Amino acid sequence: MQSGKLALLAALACAGGLAFAAPPASAAAYVSISVGVPPPPLRYEPVPPPRVGYVWAPGYWRWSHGRYVWVTGVWHHSRPGYVYYGPRWQPSHGHWVYHDSYWGHDNGHHNGWDKHGHHDHDHDHDNDWDHH
Repeated sequence: MQSGKLALLAALACAGGLAFAAPPASAAAYVSISVGVPPPPLRYEPVPPPRVGYVWAPGYWRWSHGRYVWVTGVWHHSRPGYVYYGPRWQPSHGHWVYHDSYWGHDNGHHNGWDKHGHHDHDHDHDNDWDHH
């Protein structure tokens, strides 16, 4: 049953011009989206004043039904000891690959993504938000 759902999802993703990747059944669920068209420039959104106990996550472009769709920024409950890393699109072999947001351990450096989509341990970037 599970493999049938996975096959259907893969077929739907391919029909929409997407690449689909999934790990072995024993691993956590993972889907990779690869699109041949770069995302539009980020939209300007005013950053709201800080809220105690929350982290602001700015808007981003999501791929939906064969096109980019803007997702507006939202507040997330902060997680002490963690840094929020926002979603990002990374160029790879002539396509754009989407990487979802996640919470990473706060090691005091507030690591972000460098221009190549790798963790940058020396600079603070616009798409990582700490809990301060």
